[in-house]
Amino acid sequence: MTDVRVGTGAGYDRFVIQLDGPVPQYTITPQDTSSFMEDASGRVFQLGGTKGLRVVVHNASALSVSGTQTYSGSNDFKPGYPALKEARNMGDFERTYTWGLGVDGSGCFHAFTLTGPDRLVIDVQSAP
Repeated sequence: MTDVRVGTGAGYDRFVIQLDGPVPQYTITPQDTSSFMEDASGRVFQLGGTKGLRVVVHNASALSVSGTQTYSGSNDFKPGYPALKEARNMGDFERTYTWGLGVDGSGCFHAFTLTGPDRLVIDVQSAP
Protein backbone atom coordinates (compact mmCIF):
# COMPACT_ATOMS: atom_id res chain seq x y z
CA MET A 1 0.00 0.00 0.00
CA THR A 2 1.55 3.28 -1.09
CA ASP A 3 -1.15 5.96 -0.94
CA VAL A 4 -4.67 6.72 0.27
CA ARG A 5 -6.72 9.67 -0.87
CA VAL A 6 -10.26 11.05 -0.97
CA GLY A 7 -12.06 13.26 -3.44
CA THR A 8 -15.49 14.34 -4.56
CA GLY A 9 -17.26 14.56 -7.90
CA ALA A 10 -20.72 15.19 -9.29
CA GLY A 11 -23.01 12.72 -7.51
CA TYR A 12 -20.32 10.75 -5.64
CA ASP A 13 -17.48 10.95 -3.14
CA ARG A 14 -14.36 8.84 -3.73
CA PHE A 15 -12.00 6.83 -1.52
CA VAL A 16 -8.85 5.37 -3.12
CA ILE A 17 -6.21 2.92 -1.87
CA GLN A 18 -3.14 2.76 -4.12
CA LEU A 19 -0.85 -0.26 -4.12
CA ASP A 20 2.55 -1.09 -5.59
CA GLY A 21 1.19 -4.15 -7.39
CA PRO A 22 -2.10 -5.70 -8.49
CA VAL A 23 -5.03 -5.11 -6.14
CA PRO A 24 -5.45 -8.26 -4.02
CA GLN A 25 -8.73 -9.72 -2.82
CA TYR A 26 -10.87 -7.23 -0.91
CA THR A 27 -14.25 -7.05 0.81
CA ILE A 28 -16.49 -4.06 1.45
CA THR A 29 -19.18 -4.53 4.08
CA PRO A 30 -21.97 -1.97 4.60
CA GLN A 31 -22.91 -1.19 8.21
CA ASP A 32 -26.01 0.43 9.73
CA THR A 33 -23.78 2.56 12.00
CA SER A 34 -20.52 4.46 11.67
CA SER A 35 -18.95 2.72 14.70
CA PHE A 36 -15.87 0.66 13.91
CA MET A 37 -13.69 -1.64 15.99
CA GLU A 38 -9.96 -1.21 15.45
CA ASP A 39 -8.21 -4.44 14.45
CA ALA A 40 -6.07 -6.08 17.12
CA SER A 41 -6.72 -3.45 19.86
CA GLY A 42 -10.53 -3.74 19.93
CA ARG A 43 -10.93 0.01 20.52
CA VAL A 44 -14.18 1.39 19.14
CA PHE A 45 -14.22 4.60 17.08
CA GLN A 46 -17.31 6.59 16.17
CA LEU A 47 -16.70 8.08 12.72
CA GLY A 48 -18.60 10.94 11.13
CA GLY A 49 -21.76 9.97 9.28
CA THR A 50 -24.71 7.78 10.11
CA LYS A 51 -23.69 4.60 8.27
CA GLY A 52 -20.45 2.86 7.46
CA LEU A 53 -18.47 0.85 4.95
CA ARG A 54 -15.80 -1.52 6.25
CA VAL A 55 -13.07 -1.90 3.60
CA VAL A 56 -10.73 -4.88 4.06
CA VAL A 57 -7.83 -5.49 1.67
CA HIS A 58 -6.33 -8.95 2.15
CA ASN A 59 -2.62 -9.60 1.77
CA ALA A 60 -1.80 -5.87 1.88
CA SER A 61 0.00 -3.62 4.34
CA ALA A 62 1.53 -0.15 4.73
CA LEU A 63 4.75 -1.96 5.66
CA SER A 64 7.01 -3.76 3.21
CA VAL A 65 8.07 -7.35 3.89
CA SER A 66 11.35 -5.94 5.31
CA GLY A 67 9.38 -3.65 7.68
CA THR A 68 9.89 -0.37 5.80
CA GLN A 69 6.94 2.04 5.89
CA THR A 70 5.38 2.28 2.40
CA TYR A 71 2.65 4.77 3.33
CA SER A 72 3.23 7.67 5.67
CA GLY A 73 0.19 9.81 4.88
CA SER A 74 -2.91 10.53 6.94
CA ASN A 75 -4.69 7.69 8.70
CA ASP A 76 -7.80 9.76 9.40
CA PHE A 77 -9.44 11.86 6.68
CA LYS A 78 -12.35 14.13 7.67
CA PRO A 79 -13.34 15.72 4.37
CA GLY A 80 -16.96 16.34 5.34
CA TYR A 81 -18.10 15.64 1.77
CA PRO A 82 -21.84 15.13 1.10
CA ALA A 83 -21.59 11.31 1.40
CA LEU A 84 -18.07 10.55 2.70
CA LYS A 85 -17.76 12.16 6.11
CA GLU A 86 -14.68 10.35 7.44
CA ALA A 87 -12.22 7.63 6.44
CA ARG A 88 -10.05 6.10 9.17
CA ASN A 89 -7.43 3.37 9.15
CA MET A 90 -8.85 0.67 11.41
CA GLY A 91 -5.96 -1.76 11.20
CA ASP A 92 -2.86 -3.02 9.49
CA PHE A 93 -2.52 -6.39 11.17
CA GLU A 94 -1.13 -9.64 9.81
CA ARG A 95 -1.27 -8.37 6.20
CA THR A 96 -4.92 -7.41 6.49
CA TYR A 97 -5.41 -3.71 5.85
CA THR A 98 -8.72 -2.25 7.08
CA TRP A 99 -10.35 1.16 6.68
CA GLY A 100 -13.66 2.40 8.06
CA LEU A 101 -15.66 4.85 5.99
CA GLY A 102 -18.26 6.95 7.80
CA VAL A 103 -20.96 7.95 5.31
CA ASP A 104 -24.26 9.81 5.11
CA GLY A 105 -27.11 9.21 2.69
CA SER A 106 -28.07 5.88 1.17
CA GLY A 107 -24.66 4.26 1.62
CA CYS A 108 -24.82 3.00 -1.98
CA PHE A 109 -21.37 2.47 -3.42
CA HIS A 110 -19.54 1.20 -6.47
CA ALA A 111 -16.11 -0.40 -6.10
CA PHE A 112 -13.66 -1.10 -8.91
CA THR A 113 -9.96 -1.37 -9.62
CA LEU A 114 -7.74 0.65 -11.91
CA THR A 115 -4.19 0.19 -13.14
CA GLY A 116 -1.30 2.55 -13.86
CA PRO A 117 -0.91 2.80 -10.82
CA ASP A 118 -2.84 -0.10 -9.27
CA ARG A 119 -5.63 1.06 -7.00
CA LEU A 120 -8.92 0.15 -5.39
CA VAL A 121 -11.54 2.88 -5.92
CA ILE A 122 -14.78 3.20 -3.95
CA ASP A 123 -17.36 5.73 -5.08
CA VAL A 124 -20.06 6.49 -2.52
CA GLN A 125 -23.26 7.96 -3.95
CA SER A 126 -24.11 11.42 -2.66
CA ALA A 127 -27.58 12.97 -2.68
CA PRO A 128 -28.62 14.50 -6.00
